[in-house]
Amino acid sequence: MSPEENEKIIKYFNTAIENSRSVLTLEESRNVLELSGIPLNKYKLAKTEEEAVTIANEIGYPLVMKIVSPQIIHKTEVGGVKVNITSEDEVRKTYNGLIARAKDKMPEAEILGVSLEEMLRGTELIVGTTEDPQFGPMIMFGVGGIFVEVYKDVSFRLVPITAGDAVEMLNEIKGKALLHGVRGLPEANIEQLSKILISVSNLIESHPQIKEMDINPLIITNSGAMAADARIVLDQKNK
Repeated sequence: MSPEENEKIIKYFNTAIENSRSVLTLEESRNVLELSGIPLNKYKLAKTEEEAVTIANEIGYPLVMKIVSPQIIHKTEVGGVKVNITSEDEVRKTYNGLIARAKDKMPEAEILGVSLEEMLRGTELIVGTTEDPQFGPMIMFGVGGIFVEVYKDVSFRLVPITAGDAVEMLNEIKGKALLHGVRGLPEANIEQLSKILISVSNLIESHPQIKEMDINPLIITNSGAMAADARIVLDQKNK
């Protein structure tokens, strides 16, 4: 990461803190990942129904649409995610439906718009970080998606990690066979996954103001692994 990229990341953090936010917006989180060298799916934020249609045609179908709000962290719990959007008519209906449900479920939430994202097909993984009270920042890797808390198939290491640590983390999960392609799913590029883990480790080491971070899901596709969603939580005490 260059000094210029590092400065841009700090600006995103400062903007959030200046606005009394501990959680970065989806767009801010994605920008931080991109600056850290982590590959992402195509994405744009729509603030109107017509803008959503224009963006959908730019990105191409099928699409995933998600409500975007600093207060709505778990989007699926408020009906804030719709997958496999395949037409302009669906884009219009989904845009209005996501906003209506979000306002109904969380009327106090600030709605920034609706994201339209390239829909990826493949194995869903998770990369996350947390702060251990005794040992400090830790990085996590495992099976991701909406059932991550059910399977709890993850491995941990203290930050910073080496290339050897990254490979060990990949091999420690029970579902490691998923990385090698099963039932027609894409096979993971182990070297690329290792680099992603190291990039996340470097980001956390360089920016102690990051309290928590989740990339869920990180999806293995035929074109390589790409982050499809991200959440970054800042420690307001550690600016």
